[in-house]
Amino acid sequence: MAKKREISVRRESPKSVKKVGAAVIIGTSLEWFDFYLYASMAALVFGKVFFPSANSSASTLAAFSTFAVGFLARPFGGILFGILGDRIGRKAVLSISLLIMGIASGLIGLVPSYAAIGVAAPALLIILRILQGFGASAELGSAITVAYEHADEKTRGRYGAYPVMGAQIGLLAASLAVAAVTSLDDEALYTWGWRVPFIASFAIVIVGYWIRRAMPESEEFEKVATEARQRKGFQVLRDLVRGNWRGLVVVAAVYGGYSALSYTFKTFSLSYLTEFQGVAKNVGALGVTFASIAAIIACPLIGRLSDRVDTRKVMIGAAIGVALMAFPAFWLFDTGRSPLIWGVMVVTTGVLAPMIMVAASPYMARQFPTEVRASGIGTGREVSGAAAGGLAPILALTMVTMSPSHSTWGVSLLIIGCAVLVVVGGLFDQSRRVTRDATAPSEVPEALEPQRR
Repeated sequence: MAKKREISVRRESPKSVKKVGAAVIIGTSLEWFDFYLYASMAALVFGKVFFPSANSSASTLAAFSTFAVGFLARPFGGILFGILGDRIGRKAVLSISLLIMGIASGLIGLVPSYAAIGVAAPALLIILRILQGFGASAELGSAITVAYEHADEKTRGRYGAYPVMGAQIGLLAASLAVAAVTSLDDEALYTWGWRVPFIASFAIVIVGYWIRRAMPESEEFEKVATEARQRKGFQVLRDLVRGNWRGLVVVAAVYGGYSALSYTFKTFSLSYLTEFQGVAKNVGALGVTFASIAAIIACPLIGRLSDRVDTRKVMIGAAIGVALMAFPAFWLFDTGRSPLIWGVMVVTTGVLAPMIMVAASPYMARQFPTEVRASGIGTGREVSGAAAGGLAPILALTMVTMSPSHSTWGVSLLIIGCAVLVVVGGLFDQSRRVTRDATAPSEVPEALEPQRR
């Protein structure tokens, strides 16, 4: 098989930079708005609305299970949309994913309660959650690919901050929405209050789709587009697995570790604070709000740092920081004091977790050549993210529930293990291998070279 050459990237015009930045940010904002909103409502509301039970912990656990169900669809969506991204283009996939994800999220806000239609209510919720997960599976991986391919060697850290900044904006918007609706009285919250933010997704979809349609395709993809469109889906997957399996393992380790620790802090901690520490619902939501504000400020700075320092060092350093916070975080949570809780959320989800992901964005992208980059990131990220991000909050909640003293030692060890995964992924960078293969002399005979092109 002929080795393909990596294409150098042009310097984007300021106008193109703004279009790419806006298109990347709007989609990842919607993804994280919808996903954090769902996770929060699963922790705080859905147990009573869709899974009523005499045991509130059992209801919450059932609601969390529907959160995990959405992750089951993500590997399939990640593989499918990744292949499409490498065949028909990153821009088209980003537009499709936005529509699926946003419409499914809006419809969740219209699902009647269990009291109104019985078991049909949780069934509809699960179906829409699967669609939401399927659409979101293409989002971050495609956004990372687009950002990487529109950047040059000196700006990939700054471009890599776009998807993460979008995620934090979505997280901020969702946390503000959660804080607002959880400030309502219980009757308003459980009847109509929780529905309002979901229905708002319809408006976000309209704006986001319009912005994404105006986004330029990357020149790097355009130069391999003719050949890429001639490949069938199984050929893309075959090229990915045969020639780039090491990159898949690296991405799976990095994103799996990040996803598990991130969702544990952002979702499990809310349930832990309310169920086991008696902290008011809006305290945790405000903590995520403050953390999101910190992250929005920090992301551009981290991006510039990643352009000055090797992204691996930034990523590994942040993962070590998370590991060091694993035990102190819950000691401070257990005080029940709002300022300390907010401080933990700011440090972990406002600085350290975004630092991992900003650095990981260009790091994951450089593990693959152009012709399999979208499928490589999508497959590696979604397979590991589905297992880690979907199961980690449930595992954490189960360990605390089963402990007679509601101990969080197991959760802290889980977070440390996730941080170790990120570090291990950072130690096995495949970018040199990708560069070496891309610059190697073609194996196609010279006489056939024009035909190959």
